[in-house]
Amino acid sequence: VQLQASGGGLAQPGGSLRLSCSVSGFSLGDYAIGWLRQARGKAREGVTCLTSSEDTTYYTDSVKGRFTISRDRTKNTVYLQMNNLRPEDTAVYYCARWPWAVVSDRLCKSGAAEHWGKGTLVTVSS
Repeated sequence: VQLQASGGGLAQPGGSLRLSCSVSGFSLGDYAIGWLRQARGKAREGVTCLTSSEDTTYYTDSVKGRFTISRDRTKNTVYLQMNNLRPEDTAVYYCARWPWAVVSDRLCKSGAAEHWGKGTLVTVSS
């Protein structure tokens, strides 16, 4: 199982970034997938999750209405569109996979994923 996030960088407050995650070694149609983040000095947290059937998404409260998770099974890629970025969104973002097709809101936000790859740094600053 491999997950490789990319697309991070520097953005101004109110700006946008789109993260991508290339996955291999498993099918996106079989597992719940999502994004975690870890800010300096803080614990890792779950940002968003998408169930394998794409019928349910979860978002941590601080990103609701601003972030959107999506995936393209033909490209084995997961995306995180981040709009209206805030300085508190500054963190290393990781693409992650859970060991089941479905996860609960609580499990998603706990960040307790089974697999995650090398992260990508997002810095929001003016």
